[in-house]
Amino acid sequence: MQEWLSTWRVRNSGRRMRVNYRRFDKATILKYLGILSLIGVVVGIILLLIVLAWTARSLPDPNTVIRRDGFSTKIVDRDGETLYDLYTDYNRLPVQFEEISPLLRQATVAVEDKEFYTHEGFSIWGMIRGGSRLFTRGRAQGGSTLTQQLVKNVLLTSDRSLVRKIKELVLAIQIERKFSKDEILTMYLNEAPYGGTAVGIAAAAERYFGKLPSDLTLTQAAILAGMPQAPSRYSPYGNDPTAYIGRTTAVLRRMREDGYIDKTAEEASLAELPNVEFKDQSVEIRAPHFVFYVKDQLVDLLGEAVVEQGGYTVTTTLDSELQELAQTTVAEEIGKLEKAGIGNGAAMVMNPQNGEILSMVGSKDYFATDYDGEVNVVMSLRQPGSTIKPVTYAAAFAKGYSPATMLLDVPTKFPGGKEGEFYEPKNYDGKFHGPTQLRFALGSSLNIPAVKLLSLVGLKDMLSLAYNMGFESLEPTTENMKRFGLSVTLGGGEVRLYDLVRAYSAFANGGERIEPVSILKVERDGQVIYEAKQAKKQRVISEEVAFLINHVLYDNNARLLTFGANSYLNMNGRSIAVKTGTTNDKRDNWTIGWSTNAVVGVWVGNNDNSPMKDVASGVTGASPIWRKIMLKAWEKYRGEDFVPPSNVEARQVDTVSGYPEHDGYPARADYFVKGTAPTEPDPIHTKVKVCRSDENKLAPEVDVARGEYNEKVFYVLKPESNNWIDDIQNWIDSQGDPAYKVPREYCSADTDLVIGFEKPGNESRINSNSFNVRVKVTTAKDIEWVRLYSNGSEIESFGSEKSISTNITLPDGTYELMAKVKTKDGSEKDTRIKIGVNMDWNASPSPSLSPSPSLTPSSTP
Repeated sequence: MQEWLSTWRVRNSGRRMRVNYRRFDKATILKYLGILSLIGVVVGIILLLIVLAWTARSLPDPNTVIRRDGFSTKIVDRDGETLYDLYTDYNRLPVQFEEISPLLRQATVAVEDKEFYTHEGFSIWGMIRGGSRLFTRGRAQGGSTLTQQLVKNVLLTSDRSLVRKIKELVLAIQIERKFSKDEILTMYLNEAPYGGTAVGIAAAAERYFGKLPSDLTLTQAAILAGMPQAPSRYSPYGNDPTAYIGRTTAVLRRMREDGYIDKTAEEASLAELPNVEFKDQSVEIRAPHFVFYVKDQLVDLLGEAVVEQGGYTVTTTLDSELQELAQTTVAEEIGKLEKAGIGNGAAMVMNPQNGEILSMVGSKDYFATDYDGEVNVVMSLRQPGSTIKPVTYAAAFAKGYSPATMLLDVPTKFPGGKEGEFYEPKNYDGKFHGPTQLRFALGSSLNIPAVKLLSLVGLKDMLSLAYNMGFESLEPTTENMKRFGLSVTLGGGEVRLYDLVRAYSAFANGGERIEPVSILKVERDGQVIYEAKQAKKQRVISEEVAFLINHVLYDNNARLLTFGANSYLNMNGRSIAVKTGTTNDKRDNWTIGWSTNAVVGVWVGNNDNSPMKDVASGVTGASPIWRKIMLKAWEKYRGEDFVPPSNVEARQVDTVSGYPEHDGYPARADYFVKGTAPTEPDPIHTKVKVCRSDENKLAPEVDVARGEYNEKVFYVLKPESNNWIDDIQNWIDSQGDPAYKVPREYCSADTDLVIGFEKPGNESRINSNSFNVRVKVTTAKDIEWVRLYSNGSEIESFGSEKSISTNITLPDGTYELMAKVKTKDGSEKDTRIKIGVNMDWNASPSPSLSPSPSLTPSSTP
């Protein structure tokens, strides 16, 4: 019985296990998943219906989609005067479906909504793409059908919220039920923005090609079909007149892929693209380059679609009076330079205290047909020439150099880009100026000292400072470090005039970088929706360094070597700093200058980068333009004096070496950051001890020790780097001035018996009647006595000591001290020095007096 019961239990247990296993097999799992999915779909539909019903309560009437009135966006100057009315002259004529070129309709559908004729107002895949961006970019966008874009353009705002997308979807479905596909496409083409004054395809066809929409060619249709995505960017009248080419290429490809055109038609149209002729822009516009720059800034603030819709008043920073003078001056001066091969110019004025752009002239004539006048050269990369030098000098001043630091302007070879190659810069005037202090090297824009200084400061430090100041193209990346060499300080790296003005605002405002501002406020319906905040500043150089740069470039005497006394750069005592620059190949000529309240930058050259025939900085080219604009800016925004900070001190310095003045040599005043002025004796402009018998030879140490030498003034030029020893010596050898020819050989000397004064020194002044005298005798012989004399009268006698020290007292006057030694073999030797007691050693002779000796140690009788 127990055996049977045990068997039954085992079988029954297996049966239960098989039942449990069947309960969770694959079919069962799929059944439950299906039920859950169905429930989820039902719940989702219910929730969607609830959301749609809730949203539908506040929806506008879909019948109003047919048309709405356009609004004007006004761009005005700082005083409220209109610069440009974005919609003033548009010709918004509604057109029927049949009046629109089939090519335009096909191109629009191909690039904007290929499923337009098959969907019900929305695209599932488009919604998935747009919704995914909500999580990847923080806002819903993209994936809109033409119907949805029509709703957005006409019935809704352009905000990118999820609620707006739901409303857009509901209205799109309603519109699809009320209107046919051709009607919807027609409404879209009548309402789409095509840039600036062109709203609707009729206005666009007229604006860009002077045609009716029915007469557009394939290429023209493809261009216009691509514009609504970003009208400002793809407009041929914008900052990039060729941006439409890439967009149109994509439109043509989509048309071919969707079967509207074949490969032959596509290729023929692509060949036409670069040479498409657009209708001249007939809208009157003031400060066009600035206006389109502002429009780009406005797009960044509010979004492309919002800007194109209009209805805004945009108050800018532009000073129209200064702008008109700048534009007129550029046009007139460039007109005078035709024979010099100069075809274009640009200018920018900015307030360095708040970053406000006061004027922007992108070319001599925006509407000129003989060159690319619409290109804004203010924003174009060009080589800056010597206008970049102040950055190198600022980097040097930050490391302890001063305007009085002396470098040697001599022919110098610098390592080139390849092994065995050398870079040998030349000065603009073709001359070499020898010892030159940095004040005059920068003021007169000498090239060799600038390259030397960059070599001493370091390329990376200079580029880092340039980038921090605002030169974005000079960032010290690995690539730039390899690409740029020492020639970058002469303009070897391209920059924008915009960056030059922005960067040098840091000099004008005391060392702080400030970003340019073009928009003061944006209003709509009487409400301010944007207002510029107080400009943020970032310190990039010290106040002391900014002052030193300002004072050097303000100093008209510092630029005499190159520019003379009466160049256009001489601002007659106004606190205005200025720097010019010309590239070696004469393709770019610049002038940049500033007061504390205005920075003015000017460029002249040719848009096609062809060289100018003749240009002389400070005389022709950019300088006359700069001067006129700068004087007007000074009149309106007078600057403050360049006042030295508390940590800057004035010192008198030697005119040759830059060391503190000494020995009555010519001196001048200069500024130093406290603690950077040299304190050691001048090793450059100095007196060298030479032989009395031959002043072309150095006095040996033994003759110096016994005072048997003369002194001559020389310029002792030592290389700033060991790499330049031969270059400096070659220049010295080529000079006719004997002051540079420091003797190298020594005279012969009798060293059997040497006697010399260790104290006081020869030709010295002693400001006390009692003083110490030390005499040292060098000889291998036995000494019998040593005696000390003053003006021939014996003061004291000593025994066989070789080192004598005694204190003597003399009345005021000039004296010849003599030390005389006699050896036991009968030889005698003497040495003499001249001193002054409480007067110079070479003052009028004093009567001979017999001084009273004071012996050390004193003896007791």
